[in-house]
Amino acid sequence: MSSERRPGTPRLLRALNDRAALELLVDRGPLTRSQLGELTGLSKVTASQLVERLEERGLVSRVGELAGGRGPNAQLYAVVPDSAHVVGVDVGPDRVVAACADITGAMVGRVEQSTQDSDDPVGVVHEAVVRAAERARADVSTVRRVVLGSPGLVDPATGDIAFAVDLPRWHRGLLAALREDLRIPVVFENDVNLAAVAEAHNGAARGVPDFVLVWVSRGVGLAVVLGGRLHRGSAGAAGEIGYLPVPGAPIPRGLTRRGKGAFQQLASLEAARAVAREHGFRAATGADAVAAAVAAGTRGGPVLDEVARRLALGVASVCVVLDPELVVLAGEVGQAGGDALAGRVQHEVAAIAPVSPRVVVTRAEPEPVLHGALVTALDAVREEVFGSTVS
Repeated sequence: MSSERRPGTPRLLRALNDRAALELLVDRGPLTRSQLGELTGLSKVTASQLVERLEERGLVSRVGELAGGRGPNAQLYAVVPDSAHVVGVDVGPDRVVAACADITGAMVGRVEQSTQDSDDPVGVVHEAVVRAAERARADVSTVRRVVLGSPGLVDPATGDIAFAVDLPRWHRGLLAALREDLRIPVVFENDVNLAAVAEAHNGAARGVPDFVLVWVSRGVGLAVVLGGRLHRGSAGAAGEIGYLPVPGAPIPRGLTRRGKGAFQQLASLEAARAVAREHGFRAATGADAVAAAVAAGTRGGPVLDEVARRLALGVASVCVVLDPELVVLAGEVGQAGGDALAGRVQHEVAAIAPVSPRVVVTRAEPEPVLHGALVTALDAVREEVFGSTVS
């Protein structure tokens, strides 16, 4: 009985060592066998055996030599980029943007297309995924996962999208239809949550375990990260801050998620445009109006003060419950307001609540939803590929 319950220790250790070596090669680039041994704490013999295993499985290959020292030059090894691919998709009301990344995380193909001329969401996504893979010169069979970022709620039980107000043709059952059509694992994720993933990966929240990201654009959204993990809530509705009742805005009763909540009425892109117009700043969009106020210096101060006051009502409400270390302002208004707006929000939150989180502007790469989708897909695929290297 004891022998049946004892884990296969040598096999498990090989798998852990292989995983560690692959992650090092992804993070640090080409390495020699000796370097891998030093970084993993393995002997030269064990490191050589490890490299041979990974070569046999087609996960690493020789990419050059490291000159220097006595004797022959040491061979350099790297992860084979084409061993697996992922596709991230950012779905908006007017267009779909899809990008294909290889297993190293390099974006190797990107396409965008309009959604205005089609009422077939499956066909739109199918074409975007296939074209992104083609642009990357990757066989679709090497695409191991597709992650789609979309407005709306993701049902934790089914994984389906719901209440995507800006995407009326998106419906329950779409996830199953996409999986059947593409024959690839497909996952939906809320777009603001994916923006937070991108922020944690290479933006202002890198290394911060507890933070919230406030997204102010056509709508108002929030992503919550606690202990380094996204918090979605029991119904997938965590972060629907647009429906937060706040003073200064009418509170609709009997509200459905197709309506506008109180905080969204107070702090959305259109609300920022209206505030700017009251102070003499006229622009085509709320983001342009906020940017004009920033550029105007002292004259634009009242606009930023009012926008910050409104945002602080929602931010303070969230922060007195969650007490995060960091608040990231993202979306069109957050980016347009920059440090001038972030500083004002931080000051106002500290003035009206017993918490003083640091408030900063997003520093994620452009197209954060798309990049968050790629990061999410890569995390899952690397777990599958790197975690099953020993047969």
